[in-house]
Order: sequence, then C-alpha cells, then structure tokens
Amino acid sequence: MMLAAQSIAGFLEGIIGESLAEQGVQYVLAAMIHAVLLVHAFALSPAVFIWLERKVSGRIQDRLGPTRVGGLFGWLQSLADGIKLVQKEDLCPPAADSMLFRSAPYVVCIASFAAFAVLPFSSGWVAVTADCGLFIILAVLSLEVFGIIMAGYSSGSKWSLFGGMREAAQMVSYEIPLAICALVPVIAAGSLNLGEIGGMQRGGMQNWFIFHDPFTFIAFFVYFVVATASCKRAPFDLAEAESELVGGFHTEYSGIRWSFFFMGEYASMFAVCGIASILFLGGWNTGIAPLDDALYAARNSAAPGGFAISGYLANVIGAFIFVLKGSAGVFVQIWLRWTLPRLRIDQVMTTCLKYLIPISCFLFLGATLWPLLLASSTDRSSWTSEPLGTRFAAEVQESTEQLSTANQRQALAVGEDVQ
Repeated sequence: MMLAAQSIAGFLEGIIGESLAEQGVQYVLAAMIHAVLLVHAFALSPAVFIWLERKVSGRIQDRLGPTRVGGLFGWLQSLADGIKLVQKEDLCPPAADSMLFRSAPYVVCIASFAAFAVLPFSSGWVAVTADCGLFIILAVLSLEVFGIIMAGYSSGSKWSLFGGMREAAQMVSYEIPLAICALVPVIAAGSLNLGEIGGMQRGGMQNWFIFHDPFTFIAFFVYFVVATASCKRAPFDLAEAESELVGGFHTEYSGIRWSFFFMGEYASMFAVCGIASILFLGGWNTGIAPLDDALYAARNSAAPGGFAISGYLANVIGAFIFVLKGSAGVFVQIWLRWTLPRLRIDQVMTTCLKYLIPISCFLFLGATLWPLLLASSTDRSSWTSEPLGTRFAAEVQESTEQLSTANQRQALAVGEDVQ
C-alpha cells in the first residue's frame, strides 16, 4: 500500500496523525524508507550481475561457470565471495595516505548509489522526483572519478597513480559524448524529468524515442558504447586490466574495500542501462499499445493520494519491465567484455575525442533541426500518427481533470459534514 500511494510521505501522513504531521515526521520516515529500499536495490544488483557475468563468460568460453554454491546454477556464488572478502585482512600500504586511501572506495560507491535516488523504476516509483532528474544523475555519476583519483594518488605507488590518471582521463573524456547523446531524446521530449520522459512513450513501441527520428536511433547505439566505456568496461578497461596492469588504480586494495570498487562499477552499469531504457526504450512501458493503455488506466484508477490494488500491480509490472530492460543492457555489456579484445589506451582516447564526440555533436544538431525540416516539408513536426506534444498534453489535461474532480468531491464531503 505504501508503494502504491502517490508518495510515501503522503501515505504516512494519514497514519501518524495531525500533530506529528505538522512537525514533518512523515518526511523523515519517508526518507528512511527510501534509503532502505535503495540500499537493497544498490546492493542486490552487483550480486546478481557478478553471478550473471560468471555464467555468461562461462557459456561464451564453452564451460559451465559457477555450479557448486547455491545449487545447480551457483546463484549463491556472489554471496560466498562477499563473505570471503569480509574475512580478508584490510591492508593499507605504509607509504599511502591513510585517510584518502580508506575513503576512496566509499566515494565511488556513494556516487553510484546517489544515481539510484532519482532513477524511476516505474510510474511514480522514485525516491526523489526532480524536474532535472537526468541532469542530477549525470552529475552524481561523474563524481565517481574523484574516488578513482583519490585511490590512485593516495596508494603511495606510481603504478597505481598512473592507472588512476589514465582512468580519470578516460572517464572525464567519455562523459562529454555521454551527456550529449542523452540530450538527443531530451530534445524530442522537451523535459529533463525522467518520469515524464518515460510516460511520454506509452502507447506502442512506435512511440519509443529510439524510433522517434533517425538521430535518436543512432544516438542510442552511440550512447550505449559511450556508457560502456564510462563504466570502465572492456574493451575500454586497459587502465585497470588485470592481465596487463594488475588492477591499475586499485592495485594496493584488498578485502572489502577492493570489492567496493566493483560494487560501484556494477551498480553504475545498471544505472546507465536504466537511463538508456527510459530515454530510448520506453522505460516501464511494454511497447504493446493495448497493454500499456490498460496499465495506465489501472495506475490512475485510485483517487489522488489513495490506494488501489490494480494500480499497485500495474506499477509492479512496470518495475519488472524496467528492470528487465536494464538487465538486458547489462547482459550486452557483459557479452561485449568476453567477446572483443581490449583497446590500447591511446586507441581508447582517440575513439572518444576523434570519433564519438563529433558524432554525438552531429546527432545533437540533427535532432534539433529535424522537427524544423519535417515541419517545413510535411507541415508536421513528427512522422508518427500523432505528435508527441499532443499525446502528452492530453495526458496532462486528463490528470488535471481527475485531480479537480477529486478535489470537488472532497470539498462536497467536507461541506456535508459541516452541515
């Protein structure tokens, strides 16, 4: 019931009473609940994807992968590895800066965790609803580079320092085409609110932004390549390749602190794939028009601030679709790692600076001029049957009318009680 309400704070306000609600207790409790839910999502995704990487790599290399721990499929292997890493000794080199060395893994994890706070898993299922949600996610994900620099600089090893500087240069460079490609569907949507962008793509797969115009179609694939490199994944991981550099910036780390870097990496993989799902692949929408319309009607069946079991189930289905799309993106990233050879660090930088940045700028310019060219030649701004703005305006008007009707009913009920 809590997750089905318009907000957790609104749900709690009707339980704790007016005296506590006036003191803002419901917002404190809502923040704690959001934090617990996000921590579980943040911690569970690396465990699942580490197991998935081992199974996928095993199948690609014609072997089984984990089979012993957790039954037939070895699904408890990640948990066993976590227990093993907790038991290992946490070492700090004598020449290292102890404070920076110990805090660097937490900076990496916090940057990845913060992205989940504004990532909507379904319609209304988001910890922080922000009109500039995409900007916030890209901003907090870029903070991970500070943890990388701190780890390499504070290790007291030139080997780790060189690895950290290489990794920082790669991440900072690839953030530019990442942000530009993410703005291409934003131009079509006219909003930075990820919830609104996901809702605009309801009504069939043809309404997904990947099919909005040729520039968004190409931007999806460029975004995916750039996001893979931004997450330090192969074939763009020479700065920390275990067979060449023995870990790069995290060479001196051991035990649980070493695992924090990989928790942040796998969580960031799901975050960028989740962003791709919302921006290009319909978010929590199935792509089947009758089913999407039915789920949309179920979500709006409850009165404002109320609860309806149909709306809750619709959001559960939406969250499942969103997680499935994000996990499919992570699967492709894993597939690429065990298929393609690594690039040299100069090839990694050349690919970004010489090719991906100009391509992303061209796509951004093309997406800007596309509605103008289409309108001048066909008197329409979209090649779909109905322009995006018309569909979204109708949804906003429908929601406004429902809210107005509910407020009028509530006012009439209060008037009857007074009489």
